[in-house]
Amino acid sequence: MYEFAVTAESKPSRYDDLFAALDALTDGEPDPIANMANAAALLWQYLPELNWAGFYRMIGDELVLGPFQGKAACIRIALGRGVCGTAAAERRTQLVEDVHAFPGHIACDAASRSELVVPIVHEGRLLGVLDLDSPSPARFDADDARGCERLVALLAPRLAG
Repeated sequence: MYEFAVTAESKPSRYDDLFAALDALTDGEPDPIANMANAAALLWQYLPELNWAGFYRMIGDELVLGPFQGKAACIRIALGRGVCGTAAAERRTQLVEDVHAFPGHIACDAASRSELVVPIVHEGRLLGVLDLDSPSPARFDADDARGCERLVALLAPRLAG
């Protein structure tokens, strides 16, 4: 059983703690699904104000639902569609303060108000995206984006299989 001390008050410190916990959980584990599942559980447990935390995997030419925590979600997302598809197509983090103002937003959960999506790229190959949703408007900021980008950088080679 794993126990982690993710108690930091500041966001950068919280992400430092999450990085250490994620490193411990995924170090030496070759299975990408297991690593995504533990990462989603860790984020769900320690990041406040989330209503969804998980992954979409790049399968063929679309994003396909991967391990997550939260309500049932959209299963397939085309590249360029919605926040996740845009992050994947552009290979650029999307930090959206109000999803209702995002062109083409896909409302898997009507309660979601803000979203942070980080593409997962390893050795030039798009593996998928990390997706966090919140019922709070403007829940995510630059500290969240940097923290999640750092977590994804740690995870990417552990998801490449």
